[in-house]
Amino acid sequence: MSLPPHLEDDPRPLPPERPSNEDCCQSGCSPCIFDLYDEEVDRWRAALAAWEAREAARQAAAAQGREKGHKQASAAKAPASGAASTKASGSGQPAGSSKAKAHAGTSTKRTAETPG
Repeated sequence: MSLPPHLEDDPRPLPPERPSNEDCCQSGCSPCIFDLYDEEVDRWRAALAAWEAREAARQAAAAQGREKGHKQASAAKAPASGAASTKASGSGQPAGSSKAKAHAGTSTKRTAETPG
């Protein structure tokens, strides 16, 4: 079931207006205006319960969306995973970098390089 995205599209049901005592003719009608009112109240309670369930689902979906957005924002701000492994190769470069791979098998003794 698709929920309306905004509360304006799905307003909370309003309770029916109770008839005044003067609205009843006191002649024992069946159904009495108060019997009809009681039926309206039952329908309103059912409609209100359904609305409250929709509203709870809408709020849960909104909270889940905020949580998902927060996780994505946190992931974007987190340091790159390679940063934690820069010292693994001893080169000061991230473990996956080409310099780290090039230096991984070399000895500590440096060879003279000619500038190119």
